[in-house]
Amino acid sequence: MRYLIVTIFSLLILGCASPKAALDTRSLLNDHLFTPSQTKIDAESIFSLSDEMRQYLETTVPKQALNKNTRQALFEALRIEYDSIMTKKAAQTFETRSGNCLSLVIMTAAFAKQLNMTVQYQSVETEQAWSSNGDFHFASGHVNIVLGKKSNIWRAGYDSSESLTIDFLPPADLLGQKTRPIEEKAILAMYMNNRAAELLAENLVEEAYWFARDAMLRDPDFLSAYNTMGVIYMRHDNLLQAEQNFLSVLSLDSKNTTAMHNLASVLEQQGRLAEAIAWRIQLKELQPSPPFYYFKLGKTAMSQGDYLDAKKHFMKELQRDPYYHELHFWLALAHLNLGEFKLAAEQLNFAKDNSTNSDSYKLYSAKLDKIKVRGH
Repeated sequence: MRYLIVTIFSLLILGCASPKAALDTRSLLNDHLFTPSQTKIDAESIFSLSDEMRQYLETTVPKQALNKNTRQALFEALRIEYDSIMTKKAAQTFETRSGNCLSLVIMTAAFAKQLNMTVQYQSVETEQAWSSNGDFHFASGHVNIVLGKKSNIWRAGYDSSESLTIDFLPPADLLGQKTRPIEEKAILAMYMNNRAAELLAENLVEEAYWFARDAMLRDPDFLSAYNTMGVIYMRHDNLLQAEQNFLSVLSLDSKNTTAMHNLASVLEQQGRLAEAIAWRIQLKELQPSPPFYYFKLGKTAMSQGDYLDAKKHFMKELQRDPYYHELHFWLALAHLNLGEFKLAAEQLNFAKDNSTNSDSYKLYSAKLDKIKVRGH
């Protein structure tokens, strides 16, 4: 699954684990500042099965279950392409056969519940991956789902397999990773928080408020939603309310660099520079080189025509985040400007293979075709 920041450097975190909260959640909400939502926020519909999904369960899965256990048969239905553009409900994910890891978890849970399987949601400890969308930067956490035994519908006899983990990551990448069981309310809060961040990235601030509000109320322990709400207040020019949300996160997680960076930005906007500097000093100690630090230096070098220096910066950033497709793309541009066509093609291949939506994939493929022609 995946996460967020702003040029004012607001960080919105989508779907990550949080320490237990002891906050007066409702005191941090300000409904009177926002226009009532035109969209019905309906948590029940998130797991609802479409007619197409029901038909799949009634026809395709039973046929496949004749030669394998039902969980494995269901697994065949869950093959979707990774797409980071929007966190989707179960039916949307099945219809488009695409989504992020939270979308995959939601769709899997919807199927599994219908089949009376046991479901366990998990938060997976992985390195945060970063991406950007205009003025926003997204940091990514990760969740998956484990399916247990079911009441047998189609097959008689003993099913020896105990569980099946559904994840975008291959099994080898999950070996040794720490996982933590989480409740369904956390999954729902993550969905609402993701949608709030995605709407905010589209500058739909009023609409984003109501999704972040739902996330905070649905799971008060999910601190990422409080941070998202703070960013919403920032964009809505409610700076005191934003400050309260960021301080509430820091009261429970004193080393939360996301909230710390956002708080410093809010204080700067209020002209409270001495307080902001004090937080910036703490932040520098915790995070000497923030996300995209070398990436930004590389793009600056590119704009100045120093492609060799740009290449060095991009390669340094890739050491921290080796799978971010846009970094590979910019490194390819640096190689191209240095006349290193073979290396440029290699980086574009990496960018294409790690792209998180179909538009990026098409763009990198087209660039790669041009480089191949130019290289020859």
